[in-house]
Amino acid sequence: MATHAKALTADQVKENFRRVGKTITQWAIENGYSRTSVYRVLNGQDKAHYGRAHDIAVKLGLKPSSALAA
Repeated sequence: MATHAKALTADQVKENFRRVGKTITQWAIENGYSRTSVYRVLNGQDKAHYGRAHDIAVKLGLKPSSALAA
């Protein structure tokens, strides 16, 4: 999902999941994250400035990768 040049909103990410018929929990398991961590990032409870939450945000397409941001 993180192949977009422009960062997505959480609502856009959730809509993409609905469109392809995948749950957030499925995505979390496939990518090695806890569902709670993914939901916290998507719902804005974790700002994802660094660490695992940042990695989740980048992989979901919410933030540009550090290579693109530099």
